[in-house]
Amino acid sequence: MTPPPAPEQPGQPGLPYGTPDAPRVAVRGEAHLEVDPEIARITITVAARGTDRRSALDDLTRRNATVLDLVKSYGDAVERVETGALSIAPELARRGRGERVRTYHGRVHLTAELTDFTALGELTTRLADLDLTRVDGPWWDLRPDSPAHGRARRQAVQEAVQRAREYAEALGTTLAALVELADIGAEEGRSYGAAQRGVRMAAMAAPGGGPGDEETAPLDLEPQRQHVRAQVNARFTMAPPRL
Repeated sequence: MTPPPAPEQPGQPGLPYGTPDAPRVAVRGEAHLEVDPEIARITITVAARGTDRRSALDDLTRRNATVLDLVKSYGDAVERVETGALSIAPELARRGRGERVRTYHGRVHLTAELTDFTALGELTTRLADLDLTRVDGPWWDLRPDSPAHGRARRQAVQEAVQRAREYAEALGTTLAALVELADIGAEEGRSYGAAQRGVRMAAMAAPGGGPGDEETAPLDLEPQRQHVRAQVNARFTMAPPRL
């Protein structure tokens, strides 16, 4: 029978301990930034109804084209527009015998991503003024490759180094070497340092407005500041202090 391996002793590799000749110090570095959002997302739901499936689908196609043309007319202010789910469903009559279709309902969902927040307020207002069109949002966010994430990570590392130096100075010594640097939760696969997602700021549903209706003033939307956090664990060795 193979004997069990001997337990590791303090100072051996793999354990967060030092030795009298190379004592270790373990610290955590944290950073929290508040930055302006870079993008805003809105979702658009276009609806249509008709007494038969064909008329409902034709009406939905027309309304969807109107919405897409309006969104794309804003050019570079709209970074992305995508079509999501599409549905055509019958509504059965509640009275009478048998299954008789009363009307058909159609819906198509779109998502638009904007970088020009001045255009955002005007676009959401014009969309909400269309017949049977609902607008939800905006949701503010940062791009995945935003420089803000790198700034937060660098600040977290700098804070860890500064904190370790202060511990070493309290012992009358200095840091010797970096032993380990890791994101908090990196071993468990969790993600840190991501921007806090923006919450919904406006939700509008428009039953419809005729072409002759007075034009609605654009909404004045204030971008929501985004919170970016980063946390690291760091271990250093120190020169032996004189205690």
